[in-house]
Amino acid sequence: MFVLVAALLLLGVVLGAVAHLPLPVTLTAAAVIGLWLAVFGVRERLARRTR
Repeated sequence: MFVLVAALLLLGVVLGAVAHLPLPVTLTAAAVIGLWLAVFGVRERLARRTR
């Protein structure tokens, strides 16, 4: 339960910070994070195939 509360608190802080950033900066950061997650997912999938 404590982990859930901490995660929601962190999410609130991050969303509050994003609300004060200009839209192009927010979209650029979102694109970079999305690309990073996609690369991570592909690397994990390829690593599981070779095992």
